This record gives sequence, structure tokens and C-alpha cells, in this order.
Amino acid sequence: MIFKTNMTRLAAWTLAPVAAVGLAIGAPAIAQSSNTLAAVQSHLKSTSSMTADFVQTDRNGQRLSGKLTLKRPGKIRFQYQKDVPLLIVGDGSSLTMIDYEVKQVQRWPVKNSPLGALLDPDRDLTKYAKVLPTGSNDVLSVEVKDPKRPEYGTITMVFVRDGSAPAGLRLRGWVALDSQNNRTRIDLTNQKFNVAIADSAFKWTDPRPKQRGRAG
Repeated sequence: MIFKTNMTRLAAWTLAPVAAVGLAIGAPAIAQSSNTLAAVQSHLKSTSSMTADFVQTDRNGQRLSGKLTLKRPGKIRFQYQKDVPLLIVGDGSSLTMIDYEVKQVQRWPVKNSPLGALLDPDRDLTKYAKVLPTGSNDVLSVEVKDPKRPEYGTITMVFVRDGSAPAGLRLRGWVALDSQNNRTRIDLTNQKFNVAIADSAFKWTDPRPKQRGRAG
């Protein structure tokens, strides 16, 4: 199925390790970049949890929707629409993709992934992130990638200024791009911040026959 191929790619792109990147920009841009990263860092530290609706769009325009649940540090859940038998869950140490149709489970470390920028509020963004121009003072764009490992791809997070959101910023979504230029976009709506979320929200049922009934 088409969506399965795209989802596998998405998992591979967004879970790839990242390293420090240099910012080859002039002094005024450096100051602006530093202020932007500080604002994003403040937002992350001020947001202990978030829920949102998401729409995922691939390079062919195929769209899938679902519910995102995030709890820092380290926990995230992508619950897809009912006709998509996939689930992605981060439990604080690893990110797991469960395919209930073929009863397969794949797992990657969270701490070495671009998604770690969202899940770990204590990470120093200045060490591995780059601010991109947006043409608007109300929109902030931060790119995370490892130039030494292009096969890992790139993730670009987009924030908008919102006085009602933590530290005045709201995560609008992100774009993942792999080394073959396969592009996946995640758009968020109906964000709710710092709501009570039980750790049980990040458990899942293992579909593999020999481990049926076990939760991750």
C-alpha cells in the first residue's frame, strides 16, 4: 500500500541521528538567529505536554490525518486515522513504529534523532540547529540536520508567534526531507498545551504472534 511506504520513509527520516552544524552567517544574522533559537528553547522548556490534530502530506500530495500526543521529556504518539493500521510511539528512550497489518515492529533511539529537538527541552539548539528566513516576523523556522550524514535527511520545524501559547510560540508543524528528496509535511491544528496526559497514553499492543498482548 502507498501509505505504508511513505510512513516507513517518514520514520527513517525523522529518527535519524543529528550532529552539530555550523552557522555560516554574518554578525547581524547571528544575533537574530541566537534570539530565535533562544525563543524556541524557551517555548520547549515551557511546554510540558501538548495534544494536536495533524495532517501528514507526502510529496505526491497524499494526506493522512490523526492525533498527536506529546509529553516531555521523550514521549510522543502519532495515532493515525482508523483506516491506517500504523502507530508511532516514543516512550522516552526509543521511537517505535508498529504496523498492525503485517504485524511488524521497528524501533529507533529517540535521543539521536531530529525529533529529539522537540522531545528534549534541555537540548541546546545552538549546537545542531540553524534558523531559516521566513519573510515574516511572526513565523520562525528552525532546521535540524547533520551535513556529514546527508543520508539521515533533514527536519525543519515551524513556529508561529501566539501570545496564548507557552513563551509566546506555537508549533505549527514540520517538514521531513530524506536524501532522495522524498518530502513529508506535518501540519498541526487545535494545539492544547500543558494538559494532563497519563504515561499509559504511550503504551501499545505488540502485534507479533509470539509476543501478543505485551505492551511497549
